[in-house]
Amino acid sequence: MDKKKRINKDDFVSFFTLIAGAVIAAFAIEEFLVPNTILDGGVIGVGIMINTLTGIPLSILTIVLNVPFLIAGAKRFGNTFIIKAAVAMVVFSVAIEIFEPWSNATEEYLLAVCFGGVILGLGVGLVIRSGGCLDGTETVAIILNRKFQLSVGQMVLVMNIIIYSVAGILFGFDRAMYSLLTYFITSKVIDIVETGLNKTKAAMIITEDADTVANLIYKTLGRTVTIMEGEGLVSGKKAVLYCVLTGFEVHTLKNIINSLDTSAFIAVSDVSEIIGNHIKKTIQLEQKGV
Repeated sequence: MDKKKRINKDDFVSFFTLIAGAVIAAFAIEEFLVPNTILDGGVIGVGIMINTLTGIPLSILTIVLNVPFLIAGAKRFGNTFIIKAAVAMVVFSVAIEIFEPWSNATEEYLLAVCFGGVILGLGVGLVIRSGGCLDGTETVAIILNRKFQLSVGQMVLVMNIIIYSVAGILFGFDRAMYSLLTYFITSKVIDIVETGLNKTKAAMIITEDADTVANLIYKTLGRTVTIMEGEGLVSGKKAVLYCVLTGFEVHTLKNIINSLDTSAFIAVSDVSEIIGNHIKKTIQLEQKGV
C-alpha cells in the first residue's frame, strides 16, 4: 500500500511539474519572443515563422507539427513518453491561447532575449525533467545520433542553425542572431534545470534480474550494458550493470528499471568524455543483421 501511495504521489508531482513547465514555456513564447519576432528553436520555431507569415494560430501549429515526432517518439520511448509529451503540448497550446491577448512583457529586444530565454529554459527544463517533451526535434536527434557521429545536443544545434538561417532570410539576419542568442541562453538554463540534458550520463544499476533489465535497455534505448558481479554487505549477491546514455534517456531508463525491479538501486553520474564508439558499432552491426 505504501509503495502504491508513493508511486501515485510521484506521478502527481511529475504531472504537476510537467503542466507548470508547459505554462511557463508558453508565457515566455507569447509574452517575450513572438511579439518581437524572436524564434525558439525546433518545431516551435517553425511554428512561429508560419504563424508570422500566415496568421495560423501558434497553438494549432504546435500540435499539428509535432504529431509525426510524437509517433516516432512513441516507438522509441514507449506509451508513457507519448502521454506526457501529448499532455505537455496540449497544455502549452491552451496556455498560448490564454496568454495571446495579454499585453507584451517588453518591446526591448535585449530584454526579450534574456528574460524570454531564461523563462523558456525554465519551462522546457521542467517538462523534460518530468519525462515529457514540448518539441519533437529532441526525439529525432536521439534517433539520428544512433547513425551519425554527433551527440544529441549537436544534432539539435544543427537543426536549429538551419531554422535560424531560414528565419534570417525571411525576417532579417538581426532577428536570426537574436533568436540564436535566445537559444543559447535557453539551452544553458535547460541544462541547469534538467541536470544536463545534452550531457552524457553513466548509470550504475544494482539489480537481481540483470539479463532481463539489460535486454530491455538494449531493446528500448539501443544501449548496451556491461554486467559485473557484486555482493552487498546485507543483501548478498547482486548484478551490477553499467550503461552510458544521454541525459534525455535517463527518465526512460528509470521507467524501465521500475517496471522490472522496484528494489533496484540506480546511480547516475555525468561523463566528461567518451573514447571509442562501441555502442554505435554494436547498433550498426545489429542493423546489418550481424
